Amino acid sequence: MEFENLLKLVECVSHSDLDSFSYEQDGTKIKLKKHKRYHNAETTVSMAIENPARAEKVERQQGGKEVKSPLVGIFYAAPGEDAEPFVSVGDRVKKGDILGIVEAMKLMNEIESEYDGIVKEIVVENAESVEYGQTLFVIGAE
Repeated sequence: MEFENLLKLVECVSHSDLDSFSYEQDGTKIKLKKHKRYHNAETTVSMAIENPARAEKVERQQGGKEVKSPLVGIFYAAPGEDAEPFVSVGDRVKKGDILGIVEAMKLMNEIESEYDGIVKEIVVENAESVEYGQTLFVIGAE
């Protein structure tokens, strides 16, 4: 799916009454989930894009697996300004646990762990701009 079409899809889902949306084509999966709970009840869209054919994960120096940003935006480590971070280095996480948020186009996209393990490294700072494919977290074996 082309990036422009993906942006249109995110916008359509965010303005609809749908709570979730899933799409799969040629091994690429897109999951959108909408919640109203972060930052003054703004609508948030959680997006996970996976492509098994391109899912080669780079091993970092600590021997962990990288969790990368699925889009360009601003990274937030916590659900609100005065809230505790979702995770810290040394925390145990399971696949699907929320690690952080990337804000894009005024939508808050939950970044979920792709692995079970321990948070070995948080590569980006809170409120830092991130790029598509940039490493956000390193998850190591337990």
